[in-house]
Amino acid sequence: MKELADFVKARRKQLDLTQEELAEKAGVALTVIRKIEQHKDNLSVSKVNQVLQMFGHLLGPIKAE
Repeated sequence: MKELADFVKARRKQLDLTQEELAEKAGVALTVIRKIEQHKDNLSVSKVNQVLQMFGHLLGPIKAE
């Protein structure tokens, strides 16, 4: 989850967006952005994908090692 958190935060900053602005543009609650950037593990995949779509990405199934 840390990689996801780092990716979202870096892309948000590259686009010069606040957490609030990203949440609004992605159509999610501010708490979703905060949970992602704080690498919380209780996230909805659909909400994460709403945010990632802003950057042209989607999260898919990941095989546990």
